[in-house]
Amino acid sequence: MAELLRQQLLDTSRGRIVALLQESGLTADDIATKLRLTRSAVRVQIAAMERDGVVRKAGKRPGTTRPSHVFELTPEVEKLLSKAYLPVLTHLVDVFAASLPAQQVERLLRLTGNALANELAQGKTAAGGLKSRAAAASELMNEHLGALTHVEGNGGIVIRGTGCPLAALTGKHPGVCLAMESLVTGIVGVAVRECCERSERPKCCFEIGGGTQRASGRRRRTANGPSAR
Repeated sequence: MAELLRQQLLDTSRGRIVALLQESGLTADDIATKLRLTRSAVRVQIAAMERDGVVRKAGKRPGTTRPSHVFELTPEVEKLLSKAYLPVLTHLVDVFAASLPAQQVERLLRLTGNALANELAQGKTAAGGLKSRAAAASELMNEHLGALTHVEGNGGIVIRGTGCPLAALTGKHPGVCLAMESLVTGIVGVAVRECCERSERPKCCFEIGGGTQRASGRRRRTANGPSAR
């Protein structure tokens, strides 16, 4: 499915330009020639893609009358197009889960979440009241991790998602949610309990201020599966 969606994107005019620029930097005239499009049509597309942060100027090439700008993909788009991240991450967690004790795997996942929180929040706890801090955590996850979360405040503060950015991992390694739990904890500055759904369509869920429930001996999940606290 992911490959199908990727191919559908690349089948558009903008997508075909992206595919060409994955190979090397090109001028607008180069692109027009390769795609058999008019120069003006390509220039309109390139201008929009540059405005949207998809491409950037990478120098100039001498022309018959004047130099032409060479365009390349931005580093952000290069990362998005890579298909290596998910397989490498999946196998990395597989190796950890198979080679290390469950408690050590959990510690590594939590350290990962803490480090990511520190990077996203630039080492600062979000300001404001608890609900405002929860909203800040939700926004950071949505913006930087591709999550689709919102904050609910009826009977307690909960960050709830309509999906999960780590859905490919959480079914096999539910302990990955602990990394996200630690991430949210680091941003809001209080205890957080993950309550994620791990059905066919996983969904994020984090209860904010769940220190009492944590202390009461709830069962926790590690990368190897559930284990008693």
